[in-house]
Amino acid sequence: MTITTTVDAGIALVTINRPEKLNALTLTMYQELSQAFDEASRDRDVGVVVLTGAGDRAFCVGADLGESIPALSTGDVDISLWDGAHQKHTTLDKPVICAVNGFCLGAGFEIMLSTDLRVASDTATFALPETGVGVVPAGGTLTRLVRQIPYAAAMELMLLGEPIDAVHAERVGLVNRVVPASDVLPTAYDLARRLLALSGTAVSLVKTSVRALADMPADAAFHAEAAFGQRAFTSADAAEGLAAFGDRRQARFPSRAHLESRLSREAT
Repeated sequence: MTITTTVDAGIALVTINRPEKLNALTLTMYQELSQAFDEASRDRDVGVVVLTGAGDRAFCVGADLGESIPALSTGDVDISLWDGAHQKHTTLDKPVICAVNGFCLGAGFEIMLSTDLRVASDTATFALPETGVGVVPAGGTLTRLVRQIPYAAAMELMLLGEPIDAVHAERVGLVNRVVPASDVLPTAYDLARRLLALSGTAVSLVKTSVRALADMPADAAFHAEAAFGQRAFTSADAAEGLAAFGDRRQARFPSRAHLESRLSREAT
């Protein structure tokens, strides 16, 4: 398979694995990536997903120009079939961390936008070159980008299609961290382990509620937010977290009990 998944210590590493083609996505790879996200969502042994590209040259340079793009241009493929890979309409409530090593172009850029935290190599390059070939970035970017970064910065990326470096990407808020190439995966894993130490219930509710509230009018969103908050405040994790705080000890969240038990068994 050209999308591979390994699970270790609660972290699923999903790798776009076609380095000889700079991890360009074929039609099959879109299906495999969608499946990988679905499996991570269902897997009780997974608390966090790290998404990266194989090799040190590219995270992903987009859809394969020899297969995927021609299939779209002839109408043989409906772009909505790629929704799962782009995490449109997703129900994945576990954090996804993107580890960007090298080129992040076109559909690769769009897939990055579907993730929650992003670590980039200091040599990474980002671009949405679609307008230069007469198409548009419709893999979630037309909706997401102006909601994630300032309007003018988003429109410059989408209209001009010119590449930006990692420093620029961090400055406009596309990525959270810029690190040396050798530190990209270790930094992503450090973030993943820090997330696993937190309440799984709270982390899941943050992601679920942010997604649900995004399109609501403010008054409706405030009411819905209160309901999400009530779910958190009345959860078993909250009871344990508050007790641990009072006892000045490390919390052992019930939502993480399965993972802790599995890791303990693996250690022995």
